Amino acid sequence: MLQMKAHCETCGVPLPPPSGLACICSYECTFCEACARGRLGSTCPNCGGRLLRRPPRQEVPEPPLR
Repeated sequence: MLQMKAHCETCGVPLPPPSGLACICSYECTFCEACARGRLGSTCPNCGGRLLRRPPRQEVPEPPLR
């Protein structure tokens, strides 16, 4: 299961799991789309891997209290 890191490793912008605005490499280094596509050129600065859009995780509603 993906870790779904909550912030861009470059600029610190929040990236909540359901947003669909994060890009990751195969090691799950996490960047916002602006940093990934812009200054990083779709290449992870940590491992040299390709940065692709992270799939969003849908929030699961909590069951009602009984």
